[in-house]
Amino acid sequence: MHSNETSLVRARGLTKQFGAFIAVDGIGFDVQPGEAFGFLGPNGAGKTSTMRMIACVSPATDGELRVLDMNPRTHASLIKARLGVVPQQDNLDTEITVRENLLMYARYFDIPRHLAEKRADALLQFVELDDRAGAQVESLSGGMKRRLTIARALVNEPELILLDEPTTGLDPQARHVVWERLYQLKRRGATLLLTTHYMDEAERLCDRLVVMDKAKIVAEGSPRELISRYSTREVLELRFPDDVHGTLDGRLSGIGERVEMLPDRVQVYAADGEHALQQVHALGIPFESALVRRSTLEDVFLRITGRALIE
Repeated sequence: MHSNETSLVRARGLTKQFGAFIAVDGIGFDVQPGEAFGFLGPNGAGKTSTMRMIACVSPATDGELRVLDMNPRTHASLIKARLGVVPQQDNLDTEITVRENLLMYARYFDIPRHLAEKRADALLQFVELDDRAGAQVESLSGGMKRRLTIARALVNEPELILLDEPTTGLDPQARHVVWERLYQLKRRGATLLLTTHYMDEAERLCDRLVVMDKAKIVAEGSPRELISRYSTREVLELRFPDDVHGTLDGRLSGIGERVEMLPDRVQVYAADGEHALQQVHALGIPFESALVRRSTLEDVFLRITGRALIE
């Protein structure tokens, strides 16, 4: 964990409790300027609770938290003025137009009208909604609404952008458009902090991430580091007929580095998936399908926790 004075977010022993329920259990991390930092984990792991503490909308129960070198307990409004927040649910004003949403939001930050108009136009162009500036928000697709919510989060030129599950509920094409915009933000030097339960999103967007499970951080590193630390280069996925699946116990051991038995498939972790497949062929066990793929963060999660990311 590299901590230094430049961390935009610094947490030590950060804890959030709701009555007897511990939502976040003593976690620590640092977010550096200009990086995209992710919290990857299943629903209920504590990602959103962590995000709400950083966004100064929910006080920490215990531990140390500094955001932009300030304490959220004493400087919440100063911190909020310098944050951009993209919540899980798009809470846009559907009664007014796309452009008016940005102008109205700018008033919260006392941004002068002429400046707000200039910014709104530039941001609509950035999220590729300039042709919909005068449209009612209600007429937008889910992906467009999400892009508008991102534009709105940028109105105050924030130093830190918080994105809670930025592409949940979007179709694959809309997700890719949002990813592309976030990637452009990153290229402009923005600091992004995002939560996600999509391993492909984390792999694509995050420079560094922590894996969360059951309120704790169970691993930290870059996507590539995590994959090489906890998994093999390739994975052979096999599906067997039901009557065969139940009799496999131990028959595949020795193939690859390890074998993971899941309810619907078997995953063989190996440096060379094709070679592992030849070994299965040699054993003469009949299978329905075989797929060799690269290891992902999903495999990392399975290795650390013993279960899949999306149950």
